[in-house]
Amino acid sequence: MSRKTLLFYAIASSLLGFAARSQNTTEDKISISGNLTFEKTISANAIFIYLIESDSKKLIKTETPLETNDFKFENVSKGTYFIKIVADGKTKHLGNPFEAKSNLILQSIIIRADENLLDEVVITKSKPYIERQQGKMILNVDSNIGSTGSSVFEVLEKAPGINVDNNDNISLRGKNGILVQIDGKPTPMTGSNLANYLRGIPSRSIDKIEFITNPSAKYDAAGASIINIKMKKDKKIGVNGSISSSYSQGKYAKNNNNLSLNYRDKKVNLFGNYSFAYREGFNDLQLDRKFYEDGIFTGAYEQDNFLRMNFRNHLARVGADFYANKKHTFGIIVNNISNKFNPTGSNRSDVFDETDNLASRFQTKNRSRDHWHNHSVNLNHKFVIDTLGTELTTDFDYANYGNKTQQNFTTRYFNLNNSEFQDPYLLYGDIKGDLKIYALKSDYVTVLKNNIKLETGVKSSYVKADNNLAFYDKSSGVPVFDPTKSNHFIHEENINAAYVITSKEFKKWSFNIGLRVENTNITGKQLVDNTSFKNSYTQLFPNAVFSYTLNEKNSLELNYSRRISRPSYDQLNPFKFFLDPTTYKEGNPYLLPQSTHSIELTHVLKQKIFTTLNFSRTTDNITEVIAPSEDDQQLTIQTNKNLNTVDIVGLFAIVPLEINKWWNVNNSLNFYYGYYTGTVANTTIKNEGNFTCNFNSTNSFKLGNGFTAEWTGNYRAREVYAFMDVDPIWFMNIGCQKKFKNNSVLRFAFNDIFYTNRTTASTAFTDYKENFKVARDTRVATISYTYNFGKNNGPQRRRTGGADDIKQRAGSSNG
Repeated sequence: MSRKTLLFYAIASSLLGFAARSQNTTEDKISISGNLTFEKTISANAIFIYLIESDSKKLIKTETPLETNDFKFENVSKGTYFIKIVADGKTKHLGNPFEAKSNLILQSIIIRADENLLDEVVITKSKPYIERQQGKMILNVDSNIGSTGSSVFEVLEKAPGINVDNNDNISLRGKNGILVQIDGKPTPMTGSNLANYLRGIPSRSIDKIEFITNPSAKYDAAGASIINIKMKKDKKIGVNGSISSSYSQGKYAKNNNNLSLNYRDKKVNLFGNYSFAYREGFNDLQLDRKFYEDGIFTGAYEQDNFLRMNFRNHLARVGADFYANKKHTFGIIVNNISNKFNPTGSNRSDVFDETDNLASRFQTKNRSRDHWHNHSVNLNHKFVIDTLGTELTTDFDYANYGNKTQQNFTTRYFNLNNSEFQDPYLLYGDIKGDLKIYALKSDYVTVLKNNIKLETGVKSSYVKADNNLAFYDKSSGVPVFDPTKSNHFIHEENINAAYVITSKEFKKWSFNIGLRVENTNITGKQLVDNTSFKNSYTQLFPNAVFSYTLNEKNSLELNYSRRISRPSYDQLNPFKFFLDPTTYKEGNPYLLPQSTHSIELTHVLKQKIFTTLNFSRTTDNITEVIAPSEDDQQLTIQTNKNLNTVDIVGLFAIVPLEINKWWNVNNSLNFYYGYYTGTVANTTIKNEGNFTCNFNSTNSFKLGNGFTAEWTGNYRAREVYAFMDVDPIWFMNIGCQKKFKNNSVLRFAFNDIFYTNRTTASTAFTDYKENFKVARDTRVATISYTYNFGKNNGPQRRRTGGADDIKQRAGSSNG
């Protein structure tokens, strides 16, 4: 890191330390804390601590024990309460009433293994597939039988409010520029490269997926919204773990395997996870492409592109937490991901002349070898300063992403008699990418006078991406370097950030107001033609959340944020990536970051039904397009451009229904209108768009004797997305499972049973029109078996590192 960066971090950290020493105590509210002591190891998958009002028996707050088995209820009114401890739905402790007039530390509560108390305060139930917490929607992946044997990407594709286009770009409720994270750490890819990465990760290793539409100032400002994929973490005392395996059959076979191990006592927590996934699939893309010049037809292509890929993904994760004492906890996490796949593609194209008559044909075969890898380490420290909620956390992250890709394209040209009329064109690509990320951050939280919660923090990151693409023409038998397709691009970036958030709860109101400032410094060097560019800017990112409780059944939440989506490194890299003789993928070094203002109003009914009105405006919207080349006739370029503005107006609702004791339904509905304005390829649109909707319904059936069944339906209406018009899509999934007494689960799932999950769309520019159909290996039957072993429960602390939005933008050559 530069001296300026280190100086910035040192000064900011000193300010945090001063704030920690000068914090004030709360006056209006109190805290109640305590500790659990286990008489001996007990078996439990979940422990909950309830604070209950003595007279009314009303549940006030719920907590889970920390890594040291401590617990604390904050912001509690003065009164008389008692404590209840529940493990796996069984009451292990029911305490006597006590009076709390000021901050109170209770005597240690002893939990006995053979003690089960009877009461009717709490009824446990399984997590719903879809739920909502403040500011986020949550998908509990393991609660959905249809996710069995799937990849993470396939789970995302079916998620409510998610759309995936033909280039694998992910949008959420109509907004693009989505930041995808894994355990709070952004993934290093975009588009199809991100999709291929997620296709290699089995859904069995995922606990939940969070959809955060308006993140607070504590988050990096990158991304119009955040999708955070949270990996499963074993939380049990002693030696525990799980093992699972699944087999799937669509057009091609798929297999997922996962092993998790954990050892935990009062001083140390050791954990590890290994998974191997073999997934074979295909992408069948059919294109009808027509070219014009000043409105006059000049030619066309009819193309059938079939790409087959077999992913072999190894994912290993190990880590440890060391509990030095009640104030200091140290942690380390090491991750390693290796993903190999061998794309084999076949392109068949019919060429039509200006009279729309068939003139010739060509065929392109793709035989490539890809190896993507990622090594990362996170060091973290948590300092609990006092019992009132004051703590300081520090994270250091290092990550290295790289890839080696060998591409072999062979194109043959045929006349109408199927005779070759010119020599074959052989193109070989040697692509290497390397990305290094360093990040350091500190976060401080305390409670000030008048019960105002203060959060503040600083972060500094440095990134260097080195992409070297060398293409050779092998048509003559001797490799000849092709400088028109080759490039060597180096991108360096330093971001320094600081934020402050204040929040308070009083009577029926609560608020959370934050401000983040980010200073960005970037340089880019293109070594092939010896050109470079520099840019530096500082921006502010405010957010605010206001909540109001109307009555016991109704509440409102108003949420605002400003976000930025910086171009990924491959989107900026001006190299040409060969797809077939008529299509190239090309970066745009002049691409600007997009900025998004979002506002949401949410109504909550009985903490079950959530309805959200939302509006967002994005300026300089980054949009991926396939448009005609400005230099070559009948050649298309897949690239990214900035649109002027994109406005999204929508209504999103989560509506769960309990039909009866054995039938539950979880519905989500998303209605929105997108307005797109801008100019691409000499084509201008103004407020182009349409009203569209998505509907998802998951039906769960309890059949008794450990059996459950599930039916899921999904419908997406026609959508006009800028220059693209996408036809409606619908599909259905079914599944069933059996839970055994030995803590194992057998599942069967059948996804896309009618094979209707296929995209059909059209694109129109002034001198170019395209119709396409995309089919993938979505009709898949899966059988899986999972066995869990282990004993008592004790939650791990949440670990997130300092390498945030920068990983998301690493691009294809660092996958």
